[in-house]
Amino acid sequence: MNRTKIEWADFTWNPVTGCLHGCPYCYGRKIANRFRSIFPNGYKPTFHPERLEEPYRIKKPSKIFVCSMGDLFGNWVPAKWIEAVIRVAEDNPQHIFQFLTKNPARYKEFSFPKNCWLGTTVTSYEDQDRILDLPRYGENGRTINFVSFEPLLGEVNLEGWIWGYIDWVIIGAQTNPYRPPKPEWVERIIVGARRNGKPVFLKDNLRWPERIQEFPEVEEVERP
Repeated sequence: MNRTKIEWADFTWNPVTGCLHGCPYCYGRKIANRFRSIFPNGYKPTFHPERLEEPYRIKKPSKIFVCSMGDLFGNWVPAKWIEAVIRVAEDNPQHIFQFLTKNPARYKEFSFPKNCWLGTTVTSYEDQDRILDLPRYGENGRTINFVSFEPLLGEVNLEGWIWGYIDWVIIGAQTNPYRPPKPEWVERIIVGARRNGKPVFLKDNLRWPERIQEFPEVEEVERP
């Protein structure tokens, strides 16, 4: 477990690494291929059971981004790996565990404690339907749904009713190589979030003229 420069988390925790999505912008794959001594399996999905104890050692309540170097909910990940990770979250209610996947439909296969935030990545209009696979209020006991528009590679069009699935949005640019989104794409998401009462977190890599870094309320989340 490592402290992270990701602004919306305190730590990254990678009990499972690797991904088979093959996204051309994937930062994790580049890191794994570069540091083969640390990632002997490269970006092949790998379970690291020795890392399951790491959150227990963090005493201060923290936001923990789970599997920043992989996709825990990819269809190739065995359910027993996912269940082992969720048990750790259950045992550590002092922390917030932030999950992020390109396959949010799989969230519905599991039950989560209330300290789990369930997110999905959306890069453009072409994959924004992933939002509809996020659990609705009352499903699986979760408290927060979020969407990470990072990297934002194209325009999205979120109708008013879609915001009923979203509690929080993160917006960021592609890095390495740097590819900022068009300002009007970002502005449209911000306006939609404001209209629907949703907090917004703009990553520093956007180089946005206004610093907006809001978090959702944990105890009370307004529902449609």
